[in-house]
Amino acid sequence: MEKCVLCNTTDSTEVVYRSAKWRVLLVDDDSWPGFCRVVLNGHVAEMTDLDYRQRTALMDVVWIVEQVVREVMQPDKVNLASLGNMVPHLHWHIIPRYRDDMTFPDAIWAPQKRVVLPDVLDARKKRLSELRHRLADRLILQFGESLTE
Repeated sequence: MEKCVLCNTTDSTEVVYRSAKWRVLLVDDDSWPGFCRVVLNGHVAEMTDLDYRQRTALMDVVWIVEQVVREVMQPDKVNLASLGNMVPHLHWHIIPRYRDDMTFPDAIWAPQKRVVLPDVLDARKKRLSELRHRLADRLILQFGESLTE
């Protein structure tokens, strides 16, 4: 799948950590600072296409990313989603949610309910540098050096 948006790095994502089997991306989205993805390297559509060890290993990454997002971004809630309807490539969204975000308590893809004050978004964006570093540090500690350039 040469046009797969999850295989090709785009301007809207930053690779925070890469292993031979998966990678962690920080999504560049002004409305959702701290939004991360864990993407399997390879075209697999469903979790049950993986064997037990592969599923467990992938979910260990998701749990680490969720924990670091909670520690750094201090959200009211974290949404985890694995949809793959548009791109049949296994990936997980880890999304910090706040009671005052644009669509809370609905999904981030729902119609906007409110405007978030710029100062509030700016304060959250200021945590992104720490999020980047803490994610990389925690993943290196758990899995070894990243294969990122």
